[in-house]
Amino acid sequence: MMHRAVARLITLLVVLLLVPFSPPARAEDHLVGNIGELFPGHGGSLRSGPQSGTPPAVEVFDGSTLIGYAFSTRSVTRSVGYSGRPLDIHVGLGLDGRITGTRLVAQEEPILVIGIRPEDLAAFVDGLAGLDIRLLPSEQKRAPGVPDHVTGATVSSTVIKDAVLRSARTIAHSRGMLGTRSTRPAIDRTTFNAKSWNDLVSAGAIVRRSLKTGEVGHVIGTSIGDENGLFIELFATLLSPAMIGQNLLGMRDYERLMAKLPLEGHAILVGAKGLYSYKGVQWRQTGLFERIQLVQGARTLRMRREMYENVERLPVDGAPELREIGIFRLPAEFEFDPIEPWRLELLVEEDVSGQRRTAVFPLEYALPDSLILTTSKTLAAGASPPDSAQTASPRPASQGPENQAGTTSASQADLMEPIWVGMWRQKRPLIAVLVLMLTTLAGILFFHDMITRNVRLYRTLRLSFLAFTLVFLGMIAGTQLSIVNVITFTHALLSGFRWEFFLVEPLTFILWGFVALALLFWGRGVFCGWLCPFGALQELLNEGARKLGIRQIAVPWTLHERLWPIKYAAFLLILGVSFQSTVDAFRLAEIEPFKTTISLKFMRAWPYVVYALLLLTAGLFIERFYCRYLCPLGAALAIPAKLRIFEWLKRRPQCGRECRMCATSCTVQAINPIGQIIPNECIYCLQCQANYYDPSTCLPLKQRAARRSSGPNSETSHGT
Repeated sequence: MMHRAVARLITLLVVLLLVPFSPPARAEDHLVGNIGELFPGHGGSLRSGPQSGTPPAVEVFDGSTLIGYAFSTRSVTRSVGYSGRPLDIHVGLGLDGRITGTRLVAQEEPILVIGIRPEDLAAFVDGLAGLDIRLLPSEQKRAPGVPDHVTGATVSSTVIKDAVLRSARTIAHSRGMLGTRSTRPAIDRTTFNAKSWNDLVSAGAIVRRSLKTGEVGHVIGTSIGDENGLFIELFATLLSPAMIGQNLLGMRDYERLMAKLPLEGHAILVGAKGLYSYKGVQWRQTGLFERIQLVQGARTLRMRREMYENVERLPVDGAPELREIGIFRLPAEFEFDPIEPWRLELLVEEDVSGQRRTAVFPLEYALPDSLILTTSKTLAAGASPPDSAQTASPRPASQGPENQAGTTSASQADLMEPIWVGMWRQKRPLIAVLVLMLTTLAGILFFHDMITRNVRLYRTLRLSFLAFTLVFLGMIAGTQLSIVNVITFTHALLSGFRWEFFLVEPLTFILWGFVALALLFWGRGVFCGWLCPFGALQELLNEGARKLGIRQIAVPWTLHERLWPIKYAAFLLILGVSFQSTVDAFRLAEIEPFKTTISLKFMRAWPYVVYALLLLTAGLFIERFYCRYLCPLGAALAIPAKLRIFEWLKRRPQCGRECRMCATSCTVQAINPIGQIIPNECIYCLQCQANYYDPSTCLPLKQRAARRSSGPNSETSHGT
């Protein structure tokens, strides 16, 4: 056996040596290979130029005439899906501002990897061709028969569409194609080359001023310490150009900052070291930074807390050790002009002979000429392709798309609006209903003592809430939390967390926020027992089964507690596999029937439907069978639920010793034989609390009532 294994290994090595090595194709080559698909209808006259410019794009020609650009969304905007995994679409963009063709190259969206037919996804992506990037999504026309989103994957498909439009608008903006552009110079926001701290200082992109203690004391008119000591060394710069901001902050933090700003918004960075703090301490109470202000022309801007963001360190090579670093986002109403010079003023106040004296030390700033763009000349039809060095310069409106037939192009600020802002605006009615629903649930949980004293009120309220969860959250809103959300969140924390990934789906974001708070107050049961549409479906079906007389199966406690680990093992397996392959992890996540039942409403291949129906059938005989033994999401929520602060479920000393009523009626059998509630398994249904207050159910209450009713009779008999 050993010699056979060795022979096979040698054969494999020989084959590998004989097979000619070919280096992997470059991303640019792959893009050029798709030019015909991205610009259909041009035949053999179609050719491509080199990939150039910032952001990069391939120039496409029909003969000698430039007709548009081809690009990768991943290269332009580092596009990612809703799951936070890489997403790449190759796109063709014509000079008339319309998408000419699209091709999905890579995606790892869970619901698109499994559960959506490839032809449905392909039809959706192909249908993006023809969109006019000048118009808002609500104004855009789609190809007939192509849906606005993929049914069952609304958010993921919306993210794909946004990646295409946002990348196309970025290319168009950098090439001067988005409507009328001013002839006035503008800053170069897109060009990037790696620079060190010293490079930026030498180029004038970062300015500094160093003040000695004696110099400051001389201006104020008093001695404030060692005259040769460093009072402060102050640095300032404009972060809006990528050449400055991306070098200083790093790509991820620079993109995050730009996402917080309006399209034409700006931010500055202020750093310092030395004895004096430019921030001071009063801003924490007053909200106003009293020691610095920005001045441009006749306008003065006082820095406020809502503009400020702290920075611990700068990742750029050669950055000095600074005592404090802060980013200040400049408000639009200040009308800051980055082309015009401005200055940062440092204010120093000291008591001199009982009087407050203030000295002002200015730090002048002017943006380097290399970061200012001038207007390019229009390319004449049939002219040679533009020099790559001019690619970033804006072209006049005649080269870009014109307003046709009375159509008004949307403003650039509206076009570049983050996708999550539009999603929140679009779903305002659903958000209002969800907030009202969660507020109601919070009231039920906080005041459950009063509610559960009335058994009929409690049962009516619970079943009604479960029905609303199923219908509204599940069927209407399609908001079913999943183990996939947990895996996505975990990987986001490890790879660089960005809020905008999770803000894309407002209902899911709000629901997760409520569940996170609920974990600290009540444990995992708030979601599992009240807000899970599939859990609600199970309980409502079991309620109907009981009313129809279907006999329930009582699982022996010994077997019951040995089945618990299945869901924890499933969660750990899915989490572990996700670090190797998210696609495989999402396949394992099919242990959840949520996608089949709630998201896709049983519109799937028959094996998935049969599996979901088997689980629901088991739930008719064993209440919440899936929740008890198989749910990896319940297991994932049970782990942080160990941190819960309060224990609000009441028990009596007789529970488990003299009476086991609550244990036998518990929805998920989460009360052990000695009467203790198992927090990891409890779904907070409050049935045990209804029993606790019910004098016709609770044995201690029955005994107390019996003693009270028999007391006077006993006394009368004794007296007689």
